[in-house]
Amino acid sequence: MILALLLAAATPATAVDAERAFAEDARKLGQWTAFRKWAVSDAVMWTPQAVWAQDFFKDRKDPATAVRWWPSHSWQSCDRRTAVNVGPWQLPGATGRFITLWMRQPGGEWRWSADGQLAPAKSFAVPKQPAVRIASCANPRLRASRVAAAYGNPVNRTASPGDSGYGRSADGTLLFNWTVAADGIRRTRVQLWTGRRFALVHDEVTRP
Repeated sequence: MILALLLAAATPATAVDAERAFAEDARKLGQWTAFRKWAVSDAVMWTPQAVWAQDFFKDRKDPATAVRWWPSHSWQSCDRRTAVNVGPWQLPGATGRFITLWMRQPGGEWRWSADGQLAPAKSFAVPKQPAVRIASCANPRLRASRVAAAYGNPVNRTASPGDSGYGRSADGTLLFNWTVAADGIRRTRVQLWTGRRFALVHDEVTRP
């Protein structure tokens, strides 16, 4: 019982907490070591084409200086078990923005399943607290029909890590979609259920 309580206390409670713990591990353990630790086995990265993340990290040595990053926005499913975080990252002489899809695992731990860069911000600022938006839990039957319609789109049925990918929360209140063109231009989209429809909360094109 004591061990279970200690493990529960050490597990990040939210996707925002997981993002912060992930970033702290990058600083303490090493950048690629942390990326390997926090990724699911079939996680995807864009480099700019989609690749299996664990294969990408496999033989990479940790850089002397790890990238630093912070979540500025977090879109979360109704059950709080799936989230997409966006925020700024920083290296000496360079800044940018990231996007990460997080999913809570059956054992309670958080792992990311998709990660990559976004278009750079015009200005860099470290957020004090991220803006969090949580999906509605209402109208599950209507939601299920909308989820089925989204999955019926051929672009959402391509097997990763191909030119497109589709993910959703287990409760169907958060949808995540990405496509990558042959020239490396990528589009990422996040939709949250409002109780009546899926609202497009993130829609961004990233060029390599």
